[in-house]
Amino acid sequence: MNKPAVICIGICLAILFGVPLFFRGDYVSVPSGTKKVIIISPHNEQIRHEFGQGFSRWHLAKYGELAEVIWSVPGGTSEIRRMLQSQFTHALETGKEPGGEADLVFGGGSYEHDVLKKKIVVTLNGEELSTTISVPAIIDQAMLDEVYGDNLIGDITIYDPEGYWHGLALSGFGIVYNNEVLADLGIEPPTTWEALCNPELFGKLALVNPAQSGSVTTAFEAILKNLGWKRGWQVLRRAAANARYFSASSLKPPADVSQGDAAMGICIDFYGRYQAQAVKSSGGGDRIGYIDPPSATVIDPDPISLLRGAPNETLALLFIEYCMTKEAQSLWQFQVEDAIDDNLGPVTFELRRMPVRREMYSKYMKRMVDQVQPYDTARPAPFPDRNMRAFIAPIFSAMAMDNHHELMDAWQAIVLHPAFPDTVDLVTSDDVQDDELKEMLETFDAMPMIPTNDGGTLAMDTPEDRKTLKYGWLRDQWLEDGLWHPEDHGSSALKRTTGEYFRNQYLNVIGK
Repeated sequence: MNKPAVICIGICLAILFGVPLFFRGDYVSVPSGTKKVIIISPHNEQIRHEFGQGFSRWHLAKYGELAEVIWSVPGGTSEIRRMLQSQFTHALETGKEPGGEADLVFGGGSYEHDVLKKKIVVTLNGEELSTTISVPAIIDQAMLDEVYGDNLIGDITIYDPEGYWHGLALSGFGIVYNNEVLADLGIEPPTTWEALCNPELFGKLALVNPAQSGSVTTAFEAILKNLGWKRGWQVLRRAAANARYFSASSLKPPADVSQGDAAMGICIDFYGRYQAQAVKSSGGGDRIGYIDPPSATVIDPDPISLLRGAPNETLALLFIEYCMTKEAQSLWQFQVEDAIDDNLGPVTFELRRMPVRREMYSKYMKRMVDQVQPYDTARPAPFPDRNMRAFIAPIFSAMAMDNHHELMDAWQAIVLHPAFPDTVDLVTSDDVQDDELKEMLETFDAMPMIPTNDGGTLAMDTPEDRKTLKYGWLRDQWLEDGLWHPEDHGSSALKRTTGEYFRNQYLNVIGK
């Protein structure tokens, strides 16, 4: 890399970190000498406010000293991860010590925090250098046992056994919907993921680009893991065909559904529940609803990670400790101005999230806004495969976003066919008798065969094939085998190749 490029990257990284730190909306001036902890987070203003103020109160009461949280909010979890990867890679490439700008990453799913613990490797002057973005936060095992009990919910761990991250809340994923819009369309409120396939929802679904949102990627992953690879993509394809847009922000679907600009949207649970609460509190009644499709979602921990080179490591560890306390855990689900004077519950905002501390459900369920017990309802997914997730962004982009007009035209050709059944259920080629419609549906739902480095092809139907293709294409192990241009990346090449396939399939459906 040439020197001007290195300088340019450094300036860009400084702006990425500096602007959020000094121009955040929830900054409050505090006396000089106050201890500070710097936290990068995708969390919304309400969460930042309650946990920032709560930590200050807790630290003052316990240690007799003022402490402040400095929030850096550069974007969603995926954007934060990519930003940190670029920053730490740049540090290695320029011979600098990685880290030192912030203390913690708070929020996002377990997948993103798992990435933060993986090694970044570069070669400098013939020497291989490596680092991780996060480092283990050592928490006493007795405290971990008190907070988490068994380190498992369903088939998902709640904290990293090596201490790289610790879950502080639990997240479900589902559908936010507008009852008034659905009533006008003559559609019942959703109870399953398949409800997204209803042809009457054409142009009325709000979706998010999974490449820009870790939470939406996890929601799509929940669909695949619970419905299976084939049926899961059939649902996602029809949902995409019904979509009016693919937003870059996971906050947009709940807002648009609330305003009546969309009938339904996929989102993380607390976005949906918070939007429903906000509408109800402002006199809108039960216009907005949210559902985690029963027995068809996943429960994922929302972690915190300690960053390498944390400038305020001692205070950062205290923030993690605070977040595990009953005082902090009550912020997630208790009502504002709870009648019991025990220092539990939020001061200003009801956050509508599920606490991770197990005893909150056994001792305080009656005080929770949402009567949800995730530890009782979570179950292992029927189609577990950790390699599914890596394909979601490139395949969804190729299948839906890059060919949206063709996808919509093909979908309309299918649903307007005289033999298409009058049903709100998912309709596949197995459900129809008409030969022409059956062929249209088979063509519409077809998935591409992916070239391999031995001159053959593989489908993506099995865990074994997905693992092979993941490492070959998405991890660039076949970079030198001539399957794509050597200056390209396998993921973008796969997206482009499969995009051409999907486009031709859609054109065949509509007869062009």
